[in-house]
Amino acid sequence: MHQESPIKRRVSRQIRVGSVLVGGDAPISVQSMTNTETCDVAATVGQINQLQAVGADIVRVSVPSMEAAEAFGEIRKRVSLPLVADIHFDYKIALRVAELGVDCLRINPGNIGREDRVRAVVDAARHHGIPIRIGVNAGSLEKDLQKKYGEPTPQALVESALRHVDYLDKLDFQDFKVSVKASDVFMAVGAYRLLAAQIEQPLHLGITEAGALRSGTVKSAVGLGMLLAEGIGDTIRISLAADPVEEIKVGFDLLKSLRLRSRGINFIACPSCSRQNFDVIKTMNELEARLEDVVVPLDVAVIGCVVNGPGEAKEADIGLTGGTPNNLLYVGGVPDQKVDNAHLVDTLEKMIRDKIAAKQALEANTIARG
Repeated sequence: MHQESPIKRRVSRQIRVGSVLVGGDAPISVQSMTNTETCDVAATVGQINQLQAVGADIVRVSVPSMEAAEAFGEIRKRVSLPLVADIHFDYKIALRVAELGVDCLRINPGNIGREDRVRAVVDAARHHGIPIRIGVNAGSLEKDLQKKYGEPTPQALVESALRHVDYLDKLDFQDFKVSVKASDVFMAVGAYRLLAAQIEQPLHLGITEAGALRSGTVKSAVGLGMLLAEGIGDTIRISLAADPVEEIKVGFDLLKSLRLRSRGINFIACPSCSRQNFDVIKTMNELEARLEDVVVPLDVAVIGCVVNGPGEAKEADIGLTGGTPNNLLYVGGVPDQKVDNAHLVDTLEKMIRDKIAAKQALEANTIARG
């Protein structure tokens, strides 16, 4: 545990989305998108706050009309997270949200139409210091590319992306990020690999329309995991047909598994079998529910028997090994105390929170002395 990730990240140009740096040596950011009606300001603000509570770095909001643009302006006043406005076709909406404080424009220059309109959007972005996200999707490729390739392919996605990049290059605008999403894992991975070798801008990763919570999580973990393990990707979204809060949780779990980012508790838990000396599944469910508020990184091992328990416990910040007649708790790799099943979860939760408090106090003292 506590080892650095062996992944060497692709070198990319760094941009700023509000207070969040994207690309370069910045941490890989985790984002989601609201699914409320944007004109319902209270509901949208509420959902953004829920996403912030679980660690979202950036939130995208759909802005399909001028009415929604005005609502966006009110939303911007009420939340602190960086917001990306998702806009298609109407350049006037982009100009308006730029005035209202948007932190990034998700807009494909080629969809805006005339060159003067594209220039107006880019000029507004430049004036307000706003980056642009080019977002290509296999489900909405240009008709001529559909005809050329017959069907969506990695090459078609990249050709579409580079068309939009060319619009911005001609206007000498380099503060942008790009996504080339598909619901097919191999298509998306192939497109990102091709694009990563051709531009220096940061890449926004996603497997679009991945599915419901379980299937979408698996598909996203496979696709994004392949890319992230190769060092490709500067910001991610897990696209799920589920509560957006789950997208953030899955995103952080994915980054934690690759040692690319840490937030909250990293649980190491056995799947349980007849050797277990306590109910591992019940214990884990209770611990996860009780400790959802924890944001400090901590490794906690919960193993039901003595076969693998001591080894895992010694490598974790806090470890629990099942035993008879009592279970054994480890702190910092050293046996600390025995605990019976009746007091297992309460004792473990207290130990975790005490460890976190001590960790925070040590960090505060270090900062004060520095």
